[in-house]
Amino acid sequence: MTIDIDRLTEAELIDLNHRIVERLRFLQQMRAHKQMLEFRIGDRVAFQADGRGTVEGMLTRYNRKSVTVITDDGHHWNVSPGLLTRATGPAAANPQTRPNLFRLK
Repeated sequence: MTIDIDRLTEAELIDLNHRIVERLRFLQQMRAHKQMLEFRIGDRVAFQADGRGTVEGMLTRYNRKSVTVITDDGHHWNVSPGLLTRATGPAAANPQTRPNLFRLK
C-alpha cells in the first residue's frame, strides 16, 4: 500500500502524523513489555549507568515503560528493560545475600 502524501490536505497530513506517532508509541510499549517479561521481580540485574559503570541491584517493580531497580546501597533507578542484563556477581549466585525488602515479626 502506498500513500501519495502530495495529494493529502493539511488536515489529512496532520491526522496521518497523529496515527503514525500513536502506532510508534504502541510498538515501543509492546517491545518494552516483551523485554520486561524476560525478568521477574526479585531478579538480580545489572545495567550500565553513565559515569558510574555497571550498577547492580534487585528488580522490584514493573512500570509502564521501565522497571525499578534498587541497588544494595538503597538507591532507586528506573531503567529501560532493554538495558538490563542478569547480574553475574556473587550476590546473584547466593540468594542469602539479597537485601531483605520485607521483614516479618
